[in-house]
Amino acid sequence: MAKIKVVVVDDSALVRSLLTEIINRQPDMQCIGAAADPLVAREMIRELNPDVITLDVEMPRMDGLEFLSRLMRLRPMPVVMVSTLTEQGADITLRALEMGAVDYVAKPRIGISSGLNELATDIVDKIRVAASAHVKRLGPAPAAGATPA
Repeated sequence: MAKIKVVVVDDSALVRSLLTEIINRQPDMQCIGAAADPLVAREMIRELNPDVITLDVEMPRMDGLEFLSRLMRLRPMPVVMVSTLTEQGADITLRALEMGAVDYVAKPRIGISSGLNELATDIVDKIRVAASAHVKRLGPAPAAGATPA
């Protein structure tokens, strides 16, 4: 069985390292790349063709929501948001899900290393679910007053 190929996108070297380690411990998945920002991630996605992306929200050069929006328009794929800003009910989480993210994991605000390791099962379960999701390109919004087909 082919492994789930994952690219991690996070500006924190520690988080990239921890997520890579958590993913690579799984017999059914492999972290094939880790990017510090969306512009680097864009090239990795083109070259490595991952099955799933984990994506932070707050990053330099382009935030995760803007990247998610572009990704879903141009090359839709399963995305799991991993951020301190993605908590249940948070506006950013709801926007990310509306834009096409499959799920989210709230990063711990303190004790990142121990916190992410405690969330490891949750993280890899969500990556597995995301890998089986059928993500489609978001089309333009219907015109006001248009009748659905």
